[in-house]
Order: sequence, then C-alpha cells, then structure tokens
Amino acid sequence: MDIKDVVREKYAQAAIRVKTGESGCCSSACCGSGDSGDPITSNLYDTRQISDIPREAVQASLGCGNPTALAQLSQGDTVLDLGSGGGIDVLLSATRVGPAGKAYGLDMTDEMLTLARENQRKAGVHNVEFLKGEIENIPLPDNSVDVIISNCVINLSGDKDRVFVEAFRVLKPGGRFAVSDVVVRGEVPSEIRRSMELWVGCVAGALEEREYVSKLSKAGFEAVGVEPTRVYDVNDAREFLSGHGIDVDRVAPLVTNKFMSAFIRATKPTTTNRAS
Repeated sequence: MDIKDVVREKYAQAAIRVKTGESGCCSSACCGSGDSGDPITSNLYDTRQISDIPREAVQASLGCGNPTALAQLSQGDTVLDLGSGGGIDVLLSATRVGPAGKAYGLDMTDEMLTLARENQRKAGVHNVEFLKGEIENIPLPDNSVDVIISNCVINLSGDKDRVFVEAFRVLKPGGRFAVSDVVVRGEVPSEIRRSMELWVGCVAGALEEREYVSKLSKAGFEAVGVEPTRVYDVNDAREFLSGHGIDVDRVAPLVTNKFMSAFIRATKPTTTNRAS
C-alpha cells in the first residue's frame, strides 16, 4: 500500500467516525478532531467564526491552521480548497466570497466528500461545489481560480512539485496561493521521515522551510513567504511522536521547535514566466 492509499484509508475512517459520533479519529497528529487537544489541530477557529458551521464539519477539521482567516478573500472570488475534508474551510470561504463568488472543495476520499456535501446541505450554502480528485491532478481548467487555500494537506502528498505546478496552472494571473501547512526548520531524524504513520499524521512528509520556498518558486510563483503560526515545543513533540514506535524521550528533544504550523503565501505573476 502506497502513501496515497494509506492517507485515503485514514481520512475515510476519520469521516466515518464523525458520522457515527465517535470522538477523535485516531491518535496521530493532524488526525485529531478540532477539540481533541491535539497540539497541531486544536483551537484553530474562533468560536464566533464557526457558529454557523455544522458541528460535523468542525469535528472533521484535521488542519493545522486557519487559512480562511489569513487569506485575502474578496466578494466574487473563486476559491479552491485542496484536500477539503469535511468542508469547514470551503463553507467559511463561501461566506467570505459571497453569492457572486464560488468555493470549490477538492478531495480524493469518497467518505469525506459525502460528509462535506451533507455539511453543505445543513449549512444551506449554495455557492459551493465539492469535487472528487487528487491535488496532483486538479480537475479544473487553466486560469480559473482566484485563491487556493489548503489546510495541512500538501504535506501528505508524495509529489509536492506536481501539486505546486497544478496550483500554478489553475490560478488566474495574479491569483493567490494561501495555505496552512506543517513546515520543518532544519534536519529531523531519519526515523521520523521513514514512519508511514507519522507521514499520515502530517509530520514525516513536511517540507523544510527553504525547500517549500524553493519548490514554489520553481513552479513559477513569486512573493513566496512562510509565516509561522504555531511552533511545537518538546511537550508537543512528545504528543505527536507517541505511539509510533519511536524512542520519544530521545527523539522529542531533537525536534523541539523544528516543526511548526505555518501560513504560506505566494502569488502567480500577472504575466506567466514559469521556469522550465
């Protein structure tokens, strides 16, 4: 089973747990519900911001940030959420762009798409469409999106270069890339990188900060910036490393302050000059 299959299975189970009323989808980081106390996923949304969002959308939130609060969204914009899960960020974006705009959610997991569409129905939001597909092959035309958001999903991809090329393709000239993701500062032990469970948990597949900037620039983006929103200390590291067969007492101090949630911004030039 490759990374994509493992990710699909984990997130399908997460959706099922939300629908059946079970709390907390699994023990790894980025797989806890928004109110689980997970060091990465907890306390990301203001209670007023989500007061009109269906409870199941909030419970299915597996992100590491709040891109809709940080992204520049305007009335009439078309927004695309890469890896939309239960739909929380799509529904929040739909409100921000108004009836003249549209919010797309893209997800490869049938169970999450079903949950997201149910949440859309409960929210009574009409300027939303959930699409089935992979973030490495976005099912939208060239130059069709104003803003791309994502919440702790790009780190899960085994082909991030392809994700950035596709994001660049579907954005309109001048379009904005505005995502939350886990980012690494410096080297991390190889045993973390080799862990499939920690990859699914949004840790092992995280790009190093300079590599993130380099890959986006290579795809053609400009004005690339990485803004830390939450840096994980030794206690956080213990939390997300536990239960994965890793010597937590030895490894946690080595990764203290090296993993962070970050808001990554970039812009597609108004005239295309992507490097080959």
